[in-house]
Amino acid sequence: MGQPRPKLWIVSGPGVPVESLRSSLAPSFDVSVVDPGPLADASGAAALVLTSQGDLRKLTAAPEGVSALLDAMGQGVCLVRASGEVVWSNTKFARFDGKVQSQIAAACLGALTSLRQRSTRAMVPGQGGEAIARLEVETPDSRIYEVIVSPADGDAAQMAAAIVRDITTERRLRRKLDAIDQAGYQLVRFEAESVRKANVFERLRLLETRILHSCRDLLKFNHFAIRLLDERSGRLEMVMHSGLPQEAVELEIYPLEEGNGISGYVAATGRSYICSDTEKDKLFLPGVVNARSSLTVPLRLHDKVIGVFDVESQNVGAFTEDDRQFAEIFGRYIAMALHMLNLLVVERSAVNETVTGRVEGELSEPLMDILKEADWLKQIAARDPEAARHLDRITADVEAIRRRVKNVASGPQTLLGVEGAMAEIKKDPALEGKRILVADDEANVRRIIHDVLHNRGCEVDVFESGVGAITALEEARDGKRPRFDVVLSDIRMPDRNGYDVFKAAREALPGVPVILMTGFGYDPHHSIVRASQAGLQNVLFKPFPVERLLEEVRKAVTAPS
Repeated sequence: MGQPRPKLWIVSGPGVPVESLRSSLAPSFDVSVVDPGPLADASGAAALVLTSQGDLRKLTAAPEGVSALLDAMGQGVCLVRASGEVVWSNTKFARFDGKVQSQIAAACLGALTSLRQRSTRAMVPGQGGEAIARLEVETPDSRIYEVIVSPADGDAAQMAAAIVRDITTERRLRRKLDAIDQAGYQLVRFEAESVRKANVFERLRLLETRILHSCRDLLKFNHFAIRLLDERSGRLEMVMHSGLPQEAVELEIYPLEEGNGISGYVAATGRSYICSDTEKDKLFLPGVVNARSSLTVPLRLHDKVIGVFDVESQNVGAFTEDDRQFAEIFGRYIAMALHMLNLLVVERSAVNETVTGRVEGELSEPLMDILKEADWLKQIAARDPEAARHLDRITADVEAIRRRVKNVASGPQTLLGVEGAMAEIKKDPALEGKRILVADDEANVRRIIHDVLHNRGCEVDVFESGVGAITALEEARDGKRPRFDVVLSDIRMPDRNGYDVFKAAREALPGVPVILMTGFGYDPHHSIVRASQAGLQNVLFKPFPVERLLEEVRKAVTAPS
């Protein structure tokens, strides 16, 4: 229950607009109308006297006084004549700047004019059958006031009583919430509109730009990190960050209440956390250089925590409860945008497999008929070697059509144009003698890439895991195996992801070209965004043509270092 309203006694008398005053003051006070006699017994109550000359006076029997009561409520009260003159005000109103008083008086004068003309615009029924006007006045110094105006002298409307309330904080809060809501809507809407206009790499880059812009310009968060939970490894993988040193980016954090910093605690509990002073908080792990406070909120999707949004400041106590509210709202939009991106990619993969599966089904019957007809013709052409050769070619082509449709349907598990590329065994001058590292957990993809590159003269080392690839890179750094000229790595592997391999290649063999591969753009760890921040130039989206692979490897080995 809220605090009881203060009592306010209106002393009746000739020329006192009792009902108008009751209507104006009832929203904030418990109003009673009395004769002068009972005032002697009005212990603790305030009495208000309005004379027929328009003067508002306090009775000595009311020790606190009207102004004190109204000031305690945080509201200004004034009486304004139709001429625009303020004939009385309480202390709260009197403390307003003179220009603010004049602006409010002018607003009251406009309201009086509307009331006099019995306009229904912006009017609502008031208590006691009177009409009131609710106005908002924004002053040059960007303060915003709510002004409730009511006629103070009956139908003539020659004087207005006004209650003035400073609503700057709540209006600014509302405007910022609306701006955050709009920015978040643009994150989600942006992905839906762009799915057919840009590839995954471009969409991720643009999404990152939108998030960075909103964090810095709208929320005023200059140092932040977004981590998503990887269900395979159980880690909170870094997705996007701004203003963090490399050692903070590379921290391995798990969703645990202890030993994994504030981000781990928030991910484990699902509760936001404000750290007012990092030097006094045992949960805090080093992030921004000289960080003194932080704000961390969970990223939620359907009541499930999928990651964390962590913001840091070099000032003590930089974050308020309002900041927590802003970050939680924006965090929900971040979670939806990232999830939608993955859904769009997965949907593309599923649709492709469905469509190619239907094509395969539709082609099955006519292809079978062609094979039957070819077998029948073979019997007739048994004595004609040339005809038999052509029929064998038809049979082989039918089988090739079946295999190629199946390859397209299998999506990321294979590549396109394999048969032609595998049939060509010829050294490529640009590739001959180059050592290529290939990391992919799909055996069929590893085999195809190995054979195609080997047939062009490359030395190819293949690995089925990210750990194996990283170990090989470290061995090359230490001189235990030859240096690699190009690194080809799948993004999604069971132990280490594509970004881990990319980072290891950059550290072990600075300058070595890295090409990442992913099925239909699927990137659960957002390796593309993270690697692109560090200079990644190329991504291949499976199923890509083998010739495209050869083209990109040629570019990589011939590009100036």
